[in-house]
Amino acid sequence: MPHSSLINFALLLIQLSIACGGKILVFPLDGSHWVNMKVLIEELHAKGHELTVIRTSDSWYITEKSPLYTSVTLPRPNGFEENFDTFLSQQLEIRIQDKRTSLWSHIWAKIQMQRLIVDQFSQFHKGMSEMVVQMFEDENLMRSLQEDKYDLVLTDPGIGGGAMLARQLQVPLVFNVRWTIQGEAHFLIAPSPLSYIPFTATEFTDKMNFFQRVTNVFSYVLGMYTLSCMTEPHYKPLVKKYFGPDVDYSTFFLDADIWLMRNDFVFEFPRPTMPNIVYMGGFQCKPAKPLPAELEEFVQSSGDHGVVVMTLGTLIAAAFAQLPQKVIWRYMGQRPSNLGNNTLMVSWLPQKDLLGHPKTRVFVTHGGTNGVQEAIYHGVPVVGLPLFFDQPDNLSRIRAKGGAVIVDIALLDRHIFAEALMAALYNSSYRENMQTLSRLHRDQPMKPLDQAVFWIEYVIRHKGASHLKTQSYKMSWFVYNSVDVIAALLAVIFLVTTICILFVRFVWRKFFLWRKVKNE
Repeated sequence: MPHSSLINFALLLIQLSIACGGKILVFPLDGSHWVNMKVLIEELHAKGHELTVIRTSDSWYITEKSPLYTSVTLPRPNGFEENFDTFLSQQLEIRIQDKRTSLWSHIWAKIQMQRLIVDQFSQFHKGMSEMVVQMFEDENLMRSLQEDKYDLVLTDPGIGGGAMLARQLQVPLVFNVRWTIQGEAHFLIAPSPLSYIPFTATEFTDKMNFFQRVTNVFSYVLGMYTLSCMTEPHYKPLVKKYFGPDVDYSTFFLDADIWLMRNDFVFEFPRPTMPNIVYMGGFQCKPAKPLPAELEEFVQSSGDHGVVVMTLGTLIAAAFAQLPQKVIWRYMGQRPSNLGNNTLMVSWLPQKDLLGHPKTRVFVTHGGTNGVQEAIYHGVPVVGLPLFFDQPDNLSRIRAKGGAVIVDIALLDRHIFAEALMAALYNSSYRENMQTLSRLHRDQPMKPLDQAVFWIEYVIRHKGASHLKTQSYKMSWFVYNSVDVIAALLAVIFLVTTICILFVRFVWRKFFLWRKVKNE
């Protein structure tokens, strides 16, 4: 084939790949959630899709310039991050004091922690709602977004702006989701009987006794009320202002065509689901790559003892020093004076590659979703030091499946931590259980990332997936639970029973009068 023909053929292939690609508008959540979203963006870009990412001017991780996407930068909202360090410190201080006081002080500590969470996240959602207002009031920006004719909006429903933007642009909506502004995603879209589905942060399993089920119900009621207090005052007026008073706020953020769920049933307890939920737990995980030469040399120097990977903490250097294993510790700060010779401190480490190394024995983590899923993927036992948010819940699920030891950070000292490490290192059941979870997780007909991309492209091809969406999200709670039907049936039963009673009374009176007349 002539050289010019090869060039023309290559150009044709490039044009075909571009023609098959869609235009995707991404409304992400910053921080660790962006790490997940970026994995999807990289894969979609590789498939030939054109991506636009909406970011704020003070984004932590979402860069303005990228070869993967075009960015739209919005003014800085009221920040979540300004008070975040103070928030974490206050939460930790309350937890430490909580462990040293009476029952009433314990209750008061719980109230204080709840108040802090409500205040902090209410401030966060206030900032997000202000950003939405700025976006919708910018006529040039909205005109530009309308003219670009996007095929779908891909968003993290941990913030409300993406769902509102998709409705405003009238394009299909895809969620990259585990948490939404209204709570854990399953509880919103799928039937969730509280008899065997533990509510977030209870740390229960699907096998609850009576008192746990009572606690689970109360936790659900209190938790949903708390979430509504944090979000409704900020987003509800926006829904009314931009979409009309007849739009039901409670269902507004449930109208996604596809829910890409960042977990699976290796991690999750069995529960009801829906046809438009696509499970992609561990989609960010990949086989380990070779380590940098210096790090590999340190790992190999551990011999048969192996290594422990640690990504947080400042209180436990002495416990590490007691171990025969080598320790790789991601830590930024002054070197602890009691650090052992077996510990290598680094400002950055290739976590995925270290977890996949055959000499890694234990992973010490706070319990974020990404780290837990990577530990499952590579079959590495976990020592958990949960702090806040979903971390205790994530680690409790791994503990329930026999793969984790959890240490209460409020009670942490070097002896307690050393005991937890020894258990995870030398009790073979932890590694065996995590290896089992790893085999189950990997045994899938399609890689989670490929499945996620397939369903995004599915929505683009078919301009939505309304045939997969249940109508339950459009129903009021009394219709969904058939309260109206039950009430109608009870009314009929009551009416029939009343008629029967009146009839019997009438017949009895007639009979009584007849006997009386006869006797006279």
